[in-house]
Amino acid sequence: MCDPTSVRQIVLLRGINIGPRNRIAMPALRELLTGAGFDEVRTYVQSGNVVLSTRRAPKGVAKACEELIASDLGLDIPVVVRTRDELAEVVRRNPLGDVADNPKRYQVSFLDAEPDRKALERLSALAVDGERMEAIGREIYAWHPDGVARSKLWAGLAGKGLGVKATARNWTTVTTLLEMADK
Repeated sequence: MCDPTSVRQIVLLRGINIGPRNRIAMPALRELLTGAGFDEVRTYVQSGNVVLSTRRAPKGVAKACEELIASDLGLDIPVVVRTRDELAEVVRRNPLGDVADNPKRYQVSFLDAEPDRKALERLSALAVDGERMEAIGREIYAWHPDGVARSKLWAGLAGKGLGVKATARNWTTVTTLLEMADK
């Protein structure tokens, strides 16, 4: 049974299950997090999306998850966490919703801290051919009308040039995670 003072949180792991490196089975991740005292642990797809309940603060959840994954699975995986209410605000804002007509090409990068203004300027300069980017607080919304495969903007967002921990999800995943957090 979940503690009534628990808060639903969304745990986003960066860079897992892409190619042969950083492989984590979702059943093992659920078991690891449940064993560590998190409640109602559920995962979505194989890319490291977890919805759970806990009384811990988001930064503490991120740190605990990183430490558990390192100690039990031997992987150094950055983790970014949002509460259910924070994720609902990300969806409510939807600053590029008027142009983003394909949710698979509309990405939200979740950051552990606000990025430096100069890093954002460098990123914005990479947008070409109808791409758009909007940074609001600890999120960067990016529209890639031609996909991410050859996008320099996407490469910049996926790299380490932001100077903060970051991981991105497409709009379908973002809205699905919010739905899961509401159940």
